[in-house]
Amino acid sequence: MLGRVNHVAIAVPDLAAATASYRDTLGAHVSQAQALPEHGVTVVFVVLPNTKIELLEPLGDDSPIAAFLAKNPSGGMHHICYEVEDILSARDKLAATGARVLGGGEPKIGAHGKPVLFLHPKDFYGTLIELEQV
Repeated sequence: MLGRVNHVAIAVPDLAAATASYRDTLGAHVSQAQALPEHGVTVVFVVLPNTKIELLEPLGDDSPIAAFLAKNPSGGMHHICYEVEDILSARDKLAATGARVLGGGEPKIGAHGKPVLFLHPKDFYGTLIELEQV
């Protein structure tokens, strides 16, 4: 079911500072910031030869990233995103095993313009998992 790792997401308290660190200190190519109001975040992608790193900053007080940063003020790894060929089939197989799909189980459009779902971290050893259809 799982394909390649699409990205690893890191929640950051200051997106501009994190972008500068990756770009200027580490020499990485970093995308332009993209606001995603439906997800409550602003993101940039650090493009690497084999995957991407997504830097997330809260967009508004209701952002799930704001709650994450309240517990982890310096930031930290937020989730890992795996690619799947058919997100609805993956959702149905996971639900049949008892895995909890967050947000009512209906895919939303993610930062790459593709359907995404999130899986409850308690079902996957403390790791929030995002699935993205490719």
